[in-house]
Amino acid sequence: MQSWLLAAYLTASALAITEAALVALQTWEHHRFARSRLRHLRYSGQMGRVVVVVPCKGSDIGLEKNLRSLFRQDYLDYELRFVVESSQDLAYPVIRRLMAQYPEVRSRVLIAGRAHRSGQKVHNLRAATADLDEDVRYLAFADSDARLRRQWLRALVSRLDRPGVGAATGYRWYVPVRSSLANHLVYSLNSNIAVFLGSRSPTVVWGGSWAIRRDSFEALGLREAWTGTLSDDLVASRLLQQAGLRVLFEPACMVASPINMKLGELFWFVRRQYLMARFYLPTWWALVVLAITLSNLVFLASLGAAAWWAAQGSPWAWLPGSVCLVLYGVSVLGGLFREDLARTYLPRLQGTLRRARHFEIWTGPLVTLVNWIELVGSMLGREITWRGIGYRLAPGGRVEAILRRQAAPHQALPADAETADTKEVEGPIIYRFPVPEETSLSDSEEQRRRIA
Repeated sequence: MQSWLLAAYLTASALAITEAALVALQTWEHHRFARSRLRHLRYSGQMGRVVVVVPCKGSDIGLEKNLRSLFRQDYLDYELRFVVESSQDLAYPVIRRLMAQYPEVRSRVLIAGRAHRSGQKVHNLRAATADLDEDVRYLAFADSDARLRRQWLRALVSRLDRPGVGAATGYRWYVPVRSSLANHLVYSLNSNIAVFLGSRSPTVVWGGSWAIRRDSFEALGLREAWTGTLSDDLVASRLLQQAGLRVLFEPACMVASPINMKLGELFWFVRRQYLMARFYLPTWWALVVLAITLSNLVFLASLGAAAWWAAQGSPWAWLPGSVCLVLYGVSVLGGLFREDLARTYLPRLQGTLRRARHFEIWTGPLVTLVNWIELVGSMLGREITWRGIGYRLAPGGRVEAILRRQAAPHQALPADAETADTKEVEGPIIYRFPVPEETSLSDSEEQRRRIA
């Protein structure tokens, strides 16, 4: 083997092994922090009124159980604000039924109407935060596919008054409803990302489980910053980083999220997450691309070289074979840490998670390869489908166009819909906007939403 080629290979292998070791170390640190925090939870007393905003669209798996957990929070002074696009949404009757079952919990459902210049979720969040009572001290946000602990809200707001803290966040732990390759892959991909949240590591907001002080929300201008964008949490993360405010991860706010995907759905779902990161947090996205590319190239090259040289009877076969074994061994170690972490977060679901946990331990290289394919897929394109609505993004993450299916007669566009820039084609309706110039909805227009 030529000396320069050997030196390059050894350097790349050393970097890949170091990277794998650091990831395993971070996994262990997350494991340590989560166990310690959940074992010694200490909450302050009731800290002030909280408005919990829950955007809903369609019928998630276990939707009623998910939303019911919001009505059972161990917190006295909070209000639930559910937001849907229209009363025709499948989630609407479920919300109304739960509100009737829990009259003691202050709650309401808002009809936000169709989004025409931003993502529907962002539009819903802006509608729900348009008018807040003077005594509201905190804002919390939860997704409709999240099933929460009773202590979720108390744990989420209990650390927000610390100096330099801008927000607190949880994350999701997927629970496959059936054993399948796609479900096991998305379970593994998600848990690999979850462990990067920790006590010391830089943390970003996850939109399905997070909270912020009301004064920080207003000082950052977050509601205005959401205008014309698609991602609620990545925009919030970017503003908090620019303001020099920390985002604290709270293990007690890790939520169970039922999942049932096919392989095609898995590809588009994960690509969408990375594509939004490319637009809203490009530096973070680029670092992830470099790291995952390095680990995959070294492992695949080592595996191929070991097999080739072994077949040729080369004395060098041991070298790439050893690199493969080390990388795989570190991957298994991290998988064992995450297996125990699943027991920590979801102790009552160990039977349900058994196959997914075992899959994750032994198939680390496959999961990393799929992750790499998804990242490569996010390098190209700027169109995203989210909850059945298509979006086209412009530089900076501005929504340039929205693609919707033709509205049914009972779902006609609202009277104030901007039809000048609307082009009808057979089947869908496409809304196109000038970018980057963006016209925010006025306060009077926001107040036109109906409150049921």
